[in-house]
Amino acid sequence: MALPARTWFDRILRERANRRWAELADDKQGLASSRKRMLREEALVLRRKLDQFLQRTDRRAEISGEALDAINLPIGTDWRWRPGFMTAPIVPEGVVSPENGARLGQEAAVWHDCAERALILEQMRNHRATDLAPFGMRMEIFAFAGSFLSVSIDLPQDALQGLTRNYVLRLETGLAIEREMSVFARLNIANGPNTDQILVKLDDLTPDAQGHHITEFDLAATEIDERRLQKIWIDLIFERPTMNALEVRELFVSRHLRAEF
Repeated sequence: MALPARTWFDRILRERANRRWAELADDKQGLASSRKRMLREEALVLRRKLDQFLQRTDRRAEISGEALDAINLPIGTDWRWRPGFMTAPIVPEGVVSPENGARLGQEAAVWHDCAERALILEQMRNHRATDLAPFGMRMEIFAFAGSFLSVSIDLPQDALQGLTRNYVLRLETGLAIEREMSVFARLNIANGPNTDQILVKLDDLTPDAQGHHITEFDLAATEIDERRLQKIWIDLIFERPTMNALEVRELFVSRHLRAEF
């Protein structure tokens, strides 16, 4: 059966691009350093796009999305989301001794001031029967000598569409630790020159149980300029993290209109 002309043409273009990148990878032409730097930037952009495509077309991501749709959420919920590193494999799957701001996948980044960078951050597979997400995130912390440690999760831009102070952002997390540790969740919304924040302490985690938390951020407590919303993200902040290990087995965010009485 013949392929439609457009489909055939698109495939030829992809095959040519693939061959060209393979040739560049072999570097038989002895490219100049300036040319290599430019091509590296192009390759990084292309890799991000390919990673996004692989995540969105992975069957496990589809199953995760179906499970998310089935979760019982508050009346009026009009948006729900789980980060890509929890729904499909990512490349690379981990970072060892990460620098401040090092990223895991498209949405997560680790922030710290530990000179020894005594950390490992990696994607893991969820195997428990109660796990709804196919993947999670694990962080191993060794002799941590810094003063702060956090992981930020960038929310997509569609979380800002139509967002007003009448909304409540809902964060659900499933966390497991090796040693007792305090964890805080902070919502950040950049709007114009300002960044409004709401900080909530999760219940202290204990090693003998997985901590399941539902945290609600009521935007009535902010002064966001609804016409100038730019970026939204959540920080998980860890207090006294040294010689510990943390697993994030669940993390999803939704929003709903505040109930009015």
